[in-house]
Amino acid sequence: MQRVTFTFDDDLMGEIDRFMETRGYSNRSEAVRDLTRAGLAHGIEIVGESRDCVASFTFVFDPETRELAKRLANAYRERPDIRASRMQQTLPNGEILEITALHGETMAVHAFAEAIRAERGVRNGELVIVPV
Repeated sequence: MQRVTFTFDDDLMGEIDRFMETRGYSNRSEAVRDLTRAGLAHGIEIVGESRDCVASFTFVFDPETRELAKRLANAYRERPDIRASRMQQTLPNGEILEITALHGETMAVHAFAEAIRAERGVRNGELVIVPV
């Protein structure tokens, strides 16, 4: 392990201390390491990462949108390189919440989620990538 020194302004340090308190960290090093990992995982699709990842992709869609269910099923079927487990829940307004666990190459997972998010009738998609 390497020792590194950082300088933070008082406001940012206060936010880190509040983060530590609410999450139960015993020291700043652990908190900063976890924040760094989260930041790197969040930005990984931007740097063109090619290693494998696991991800959760959560989105809401309107099942009444013409042939959307068929297009979604085809999207999953057409990507055998991405392993997916899907769960759906009907919302009170009739829309469907889908939560999908994905496993595959990071850029492929990111591109797949973007393609689903771009489908007409899909709303509010969020992809969370965790490198493996």
